[in-house]
Amino acid sequence: MRNAKITRKTAETDISVEVNLDGTGAYDNQTGVGFFDHMLDQLARHSLIDMVVRAEGDLHIDDHHTVEDTGIALGQALAKALGDKRGIRRYGACHLAMDDSLVRAALDLSARPFLVWNVDIPAAKIGTFDTELVREFFQALSTHGGITLHVDRLHGINSHHIAEATFKAVARALREAVETDPRKADAVPSTKGAL
Repeated sequence: MRNAKITRKTAETDISVEVNLDGTGAYDNQTGVGFFDHMLDQLARHSLIDMVVRAEGDLHIDDHHTVEDTGIALGQALAKALGDKRGIRRYGACHLAMDDSLVRAALDLSARPFLVWNVDIPAAKIGTFDTELVREFFQALSTHGGITLHVDRLHGINSHHIAEATFKAVARALREAVETDPRKADAVPSTKGAL
């Protein structure tokens, strides 16, 4: 089973994340940030990665530390579950349409973290959620998961749709990348022999 559990405790947050890469997209995410929980649910459901997240953070200040630290822990859990990455497809991409929004995500589970972010979200807030935290989450996920990640908003007017399409597009790309390649299930997908 390709699964992992990560716990991360700081003066600002106390977080545990469990993932199963060979799941069905089951989820149970509780961070205290309603919109973010909804986005994590989308990430799990559309990647088919089972995910349980528990986070307690300094929400009396704002949501920033909770969202960013969840990204850190989730990235670490993904990297741990992938192990030496033997047999995975490694690359994934998705163009995802959601109503007015169209988002493209492409990623490489390269162990070389890099985020290219071309996603303009018009509203500063969705409900009480600061939309700038969408990028913060993916920056943390990319850095701590060792993921080269490119995300582009191609179209979109509604901020909720843009943010949700972003999570779903990354999820679909991640689903493709973590899948076992039936033609090379015994090999690390690199001419270097290691990732």
